[in-house]
Amino acid sequence: MTIQCVAFDLDDTLWACHPVIQRAEKKHYDWLDRHYPKITQHYLFDDFMESRNTFMANNPDLVHDLTQLRKDWLRGFAKQFNYDEKMVESAFRTFWLARNEVEFYDGALNILDKLSKRFSLGVISNGNADVHHIGVGNLFDFTVSSREAGVAKPHPDIFQLALDKAGINNAKEAVYVGDNPVCDIEGANQAGWHSIWYNPSRKKWQGKGEPSQVITNLNELEAKIKLL
Repeated sequence: MTIQCVAFDLDDTLWACHPVIQRAEKKHYDWLDRHYPKITQHYLFDDFMESRNTFMANNPDLVHDLTQLRKDWLRGFAKQFNYDEKMVESAFRTFWLARNEVEFYDGALNILDKLSKRFSLGVISNGNADVHHIGVGNLFDFTVSSREAGVAKPHPDIFQLALDKAGINNAKEAVYVGDNPVCDIEGANQAGWHSIWYNPSRKKWQGKGEPSQVITNLNELEAKIKLL
């Protein structure tokens, strides 16, 4: 079966996620310190982050919608400190803009550009990064977010929505590239896709089943797709 579609995870597949989120959280906190200081007077940065983690853990029903999750968390601060709820949208926007300030892995953009000339390229993401805002939306034919799908990876419905957007009836004509063994690889496998595990740290596979192929560098991707 010839591959027609290549879809990608974003965070830790096309760029390093941790430094992006850490920087965004700090900008977010500093913005609140300037505009809504009662929050930061009560919560030091580490406590602020712990509050976020606790809120996420206590709201697993929103794991597919990180945007709504963060807004609900911020809404709690508005109520706690008697601020107008209009702060929620502005505060979220501050975080989101910084969250989309990413630095692609070496060679990633060249690979995407090359693949886009041969395949239908897509994004399937549990996060709220936006390739169109980042400025590379022209390289992708479709994007699917967990918020849009109503479920998060590894749920098969999010992969099916991607197939629908790509106009593909047979999942074996699609391959998913990602770093997370469960969300990306097991999810794609269970949905009937081929899967390519991006494993730059050369970790031992410990998930269920097996990825169709493994790469340690994105420059290996095209050659691995040809083997499917």
